Amino acid sequence: MATLTVWKFPTAGGADSAVSTLQSLEKQQLIKVHDAATVSWEDGAKRPETHQLHNLVGTGAMGGMFWGMLFGLIFFVPLLGAAVGAAMGALGGSLGDVGIDDDFIKRVRDEVTPGTSALFAMTSDAVLDKVHESFGGQQAELIQTNLSADQEKALREVFA
Repeated sequence: MATLTVWKFPTAGGADSAVSTLQSLEKQQLIKVHDAATVSWEDGAKRPETHQLHNLVGTGAMGGMFWGMLFGLIFFVPLLGAAVGAAMGALGGSLGDVGIDDDFIKRVRDEVTPGTSALFAMTSDAVLDKVHESFGGQQAELIQTNLSADQEKALREVFA
């Protein structure tokens, strides 16, 4: 079963620092990373900067379109026009069908704010105590959505 996790950090640079932790965990075979991306939101910026971690997961299992749509839905919907907003609403409904529900989106939107950052990761086979221990000193807060194999497959099809 794959898990979409969001690790929120209290600083704009925290997620970038956590990437090396995720890489180390993967090298130790304590987690399998299917895809990942970071969001960094500097104080005073109108919106966050986002980066897919191609260097971490090769070509990316989900691809940039997945992260672009998810981040657009979470962070930019209020800035979009009605037609685009309606399309994003329909997409949001599709995401709900595959385990990324409105509560998840709202929580991330409410908690990842200027001055913070987040590491988004689609992972599986995590040795949870070791992962928790590795992120323990980084002041990270974990927001988690578990996806079944069928939900993950459906999610991939939404963005195919």
